[in-house]
Amino acid sequence: MRVSLLPEHCVGAGHCVLSAPEVFDQHEDDGIVLLLDTTPDAHLADAVHEAADLCPARAILVDAPDGTA
Repeated sequence: MRVSLLPEHCVGAGHCVLSAPEVFDQHEDDGIVLLLDTTPDAHLADAVHEAADLCPARAILVDAPDGTA
């Protein structure tokens, strides 16, 4: 799994950090998402997909290891 962001779309809702704090954080000044791990371990897959699904701005992109979404 490969995770990438569209930080310019982020609205700072924070669902990503609540779902997968090992993978996401937020800037303290504006709340914009920070990506801590672009290739998180497989055991975090459900949490990362939940974060992407809950993101109101669709700022989180998750690709499978073969490059498919």
